[in-house]
This record gives sequence, C-alpha cells and structure tokens, in this order.
Amino acid sequence: MTPKTRVGVLISGRGSNMAALIYASQAPDCPYEVVLVASNVPDAPGLKLAAAEGIPVFAHAHQGVKRADFDKIIDAELVRHGVEIVALAGYMRLLSDDFVAKWAGRCLNIHPSLLPKHKGLDVHEAVLAAGETKTGCTVHLVTPSLDDGPILGQVEVAVLPGDTPETLAERVHYAEHQLYPRVLATLVSDANGPEAMLDRVRSLALALPAAAEKLSHGSPGFYVEGGKFFAYFSYDHHHDGVMGLLVKASGIEEQAQLIENDPDLYYRPAYLGPSGWVGIRLDSGDVDWSHIEDWLARSWRASAPKRLAMLPI
Repeated sequence: MTPKTRVGVLISGRGSNMAALIYASQAPDCPYEVVLVASNVPDAPGLKLAAAEGIPVFAHAHQGVKRADFDKIIDAELVRHGVEIVALAGYMRLLSDDFVAKWAGRCLNIHPSLLPKHKGLDVHEAVLAAGETKTGCTVHLVTPSLDDGPILGQVEVAVLPGDTPETLAERVHYAEHQLYPRVLATLVSDANGPEAMLDRVRSLALALPAAAEKLSHGSPGFYVEGGKFFAYFSYDHHHDGVMGLLVKASGIEEQAQLIENDPDLYYRPAYLGPSGWVGIRLDSGDVDWSHIEDWLARSWRASAPKRLAMLPI
C-alpha cells in the first residue's frame, strides 16, 4: 500500500476545518494523514481536539518574535514531523516570504468567500453590504500576496433574506468542511500521480545533453540522439500497478545486488530485466529526486556515443 502523504495543519482557533481534515483522513482510501497540528496561540481550542485524536501538537506564541524568526520555528516542527504539505485552517498570521517560497505549491489555505472577491477579513459583512445573493468558500495555493494564489476549488453558498454575518458564516463553514478535505485529497493524488511523476522524470531526463523522448513498447522512453535509450517511464505497463523508472545497471550482478539490498526501492523489470536494467519505484512514498537524477545521468553515460559521454553533466 502506498504511504499516505503527511500533512501539517496550522491553526489559530477552534480548528473546525482542521477537524474536517482529520476525520476525512481516517477513511481508508484517503491519500493523506494529518501528522502535526501547530498553532501560534498556545491555548487554541483546536489543539485539544487534535491531541484527543492522537495527533502531535505544537504551539508557540508569536508575540515579540519577528515574523521570519517565528516561521522558522514553525518550519522546524513541520520538518521534524516529516510534513510534505501544509494546510492553513484558520491560521490568523501572515507568512514570511521565505516560508511561502519554501512551501510553494505545497501550502494551501481556505478562505470564506468566492475569491477573488472579498479578500482579507470581515468577509461576510462585505458580502451583505454589497447586496450579493451568493457567496461561498475557496481553497487556494498560498503565495506572497494575501488570498491571491491559484484557486484549487470553490463551493457556492446562497445568501438568504435576513442573513447576518453570523448566520452566513455558519452556513459557509458547512461548505468549507466539505470542500477542504476533497481539494486536499485531489492535490495529494495529483502530486503523486503518473502524470506529475512523468513530468518530473521528463524534466530531468531531457536536461541531459542530446536527450530526446519517444514512445517505445508503449512507454515514454528517453534516448541519446545518435545513441541508445537510457531510461523508460513505466506505469502499470504489465498490469502490475507499479510506477517506476527503468535505467541501466552495470549488469545482472549489480541489478541483483541492488534489489537484494533495497527490495522496496528496486525491482527487476520484465523484458529489460534480463539485459541488466533495473526498475526504481516511484510509487512507494517520498521520492529521492537527487537519487533519480544521479541514476539518469549514469544511465545516460552508458548509452551515449563516446563523443558525448565525456561531456560534464
């Protein structure tokens, strides 16, 4: 079974959206798990709920601490718990540019309006003052600009006659609790899916000198112009459910040694296995992309013509 993506949730209050993420994660088919709940408010009620569910919690008051320094404290906890994606759930604190840059594409937030309308605070008051007939909530990626990242999902909520900011907020909360877990699950699945993995492999493979791509035996293959194939991306190619990268080992002996030493990472691919190729799993958890890059370079050298193989890469 593929390990679930590790999510850290940042809160400042009661954490109702945090709770929605936690309880959704308990479904067997949910692709993520909440491994840390952290707060800038030591007595935030949501911390007690998370702790009751057996989730590690962390709190540190932000008063008197510079924004960048405080974010380093939070970041250290995220790293310590192996967090891969950060979900903001009522986290009432602006993030530093360095934090946002580090977690770019892996940090998301939920906002109680149909962005780009009504950014910032006092959203429901603004909706009612504008006389709007519908509002809603938005999940978006976090960028340096407030409530301005790419939109990942939205749900509309009707504005009823006689609504107050409080009654409207209550119904929007219901929508938030449905939207956030679904969008997070989709983001996680897409990030670990075959298209995303192939794009990452492709960017590394085609960065090598004279590298090109074409289909071979139904799989994307990468070859050296004037030379041979040096890598293949394989996904469920033999109806085995495996997603991996196939590269050239030095021969059968090295292939066997690699598999014996780390059978969870390496495997003997069909067809190419007898020729000394080895498969590297891309679906067994957090991928070490520097390791993949090294193998692609090594396999490229073994396949390139002599005039290219001596080039520094």
